[in-house]
Parts: sequence; structure tokens; C-alpha cells
Amino acid sequence: MSNKDESTFGVMSPSECHQLLGAGTIGRIGVVVDGYPLIIPLNYAMDGETVVVRTEPGTVVARADQTRVSFQIDGFDPADRSGWSVLMRGRAQALTVEDRDELIERTRATGVTPWAPGDRSLWIRIEPADLSGRRIKPGDDLQWSLGYAAYM
Repeated sequence: MSNKDESTFGVMSPSECHQLLGAGTIGRIGVVVDGYPLIIPLNYAMDGETVVVRTEPGTVVARADQTRVSFQIDGFDPADRSGWSVLMRGRAQALTVEDRDELIERTRATGVTPWAPGDRSLWIRIEPADLSGRRIKPGDDLQWSLGYAAYM
């Protein structure tokens, strides 16, 4: 098999990662609970380069306040075996009444609307420490090609 028939990996630029984050609405937050990583899907929005989520007070996500977390989004196309993934690592910070009015207004203006039912009144911001993205795509010659043996 030649290299043209193999999938290729690529590193995405920070601007491409930010563009994909800005276009999305569903991601996953990674937190450590009882020494194990726990991945939770949730709705999000962006405030500049900061991820904003809403959760119910007392939940695992709420308890992530002031801890290091991961946040990931991705997309894929099984038909052509391609996809991408963006990973942000940073610190989760719950919004409180002590925060600046301007920050509270900006955070709420993101309009993130959780699909999950219940009291989702706690706003959490994930301030990025680093951001990375990867893309996988098929090689140049990836296509269905059947030799004569396929017809026998």
C-alpha cells in the first residue's frame, strides 16, 4: 500500500481550533472524580477564547470550580474516514456575585442554553491554559476500487 492510500494526521492551528469551538454548541468536559477521569457531555458557548457552560449547583461539573479540567469537541465523517478533535485544558471558575458586573453580563450574553432539565443556574467559565487540535483525513487516492476478482 502506498502512502497515498493511507490516512494522514494533521495539527490544526490555534485559529482553526478557535473557529471550530466558536461554531459548536455541544462538547465534553473532563473532570477527575474519586481519582478517575469522568467525561460529561454538555452544551456550551464561547466568550472570546473562554468556554461557558451552565450546570445545576451541587453536580460534578459544579464541583469542578477552581480545578483543572479538559474540554473537547470533535466532528467526523465515517463515510470517508475523516474527522477532527479540539482539546482545551484550563481552569473551571464558577461565576459568583463577587465577579465584575461586566464579566457577569458578558458570560450571560453568550446565551448558552442547556438541553438538560433542572436548575442550570450556575455559570462556569473554562479559562484556557492550552489549546490543541488534530485532523485525520484520507489519503489522496482513497476511493472504492474493485478489481476483477470482486465480480467473481
